[in-house]
Amino acid sequence: MQRVWFITGASSGFGRALAEAVLRRGDRAVLAARRIAALESAAAHYGQSALPVRLDVTDPEARESAVEAALDRFGRINVLANIAGRGSLGAVEEFSPQQLREQMEVNFFAAAEMTRLVLPAMRAQASGHILQLTSIGGLLAIGGFGPYCASKFALEGWSEALRDEVKAFGVRVTIVEPGAFRTEFAGPINMRPERRLDVYRPAIEPLEAYLYGGDGKQPGDPAKAAEAMIAAVESNDPPLRLLLGADAIGAWERKQAAFAAELERWRSVGEATAYADAAMRPVGG
Repeated sequence: MQRVWFITGASSGFGRALAEAVLRRGDRAVLAARRIAALESAAAHYGQSALPVRLDVTDPEARESAVEAALDRFGRINVLANIAGRGSLGAVEEFSPQQLREQMEVNFFAAAEMTRLVLPAMRAQASGHILQLTSIGGLLAIGGFGPYCASKFALEGWSEALRDEVKAFGVRVTIVEPGAFRTEFAGPINMRPERRLDVYRPAIEPLEAYLYGGDGKQPGDPAKAAEAMIAAVESNDPPLRLLLGADAIGAWERKQAAFAAELERWRSVGEATAYADAAMRPVGG
């Protein structure tokens, strides 16, 4: 069956790579992003199989119009790929309150609301797959990426809960967590803090050298990431979490090991906090 994909952030990076991959396979796709010219260029070779839609994912009316256009054209949405997002780099004290809210708006609230708009159609058709692009920064936080990691942690938790809520309707959820890939993440779109505090320079400057100095040299290939996402959608047993890149996998393994060691050191303290006569029940019942 031809799948219908709705892909946000489809004008560049992971979104563009995923759009090109699914259209080459003969599937249909709604290509959504703010830069409509780039979308029309990508869609030009695929006729009625591709629907370019101008979309600012933070605009509620634009989100509703885009989903309506998708359903009007194709009658269904089989896969929602929430790819659109924005990075940031700086000490948490350097960002303004408005910048913190902007980071959450594009990386968390927009993806959450896009999902909520598409879910009624997926429930009605008793099938669907939600791809949520987060980051290895959605599983572990590094100083200098606080606002970004906070927004991705939020989407991780929300999506994990969503998985439990929608599986009975035949809807699947996969959280995609890349490491360093050659996208626009380190480019001008990356949010810089409104102020610069010299006291944080020793911590932030090495990260700036890593991120901005390594732009265009990242090991990850977005086209191969797109194929991995397609494989997850086509699987009979798709993962909840799909880590992409040896750097991401290694970082997660190191965090798990460190957490396990710390848990053992503090286990007795944590377990000694219950009432003496209380019965222990698993979290969630």
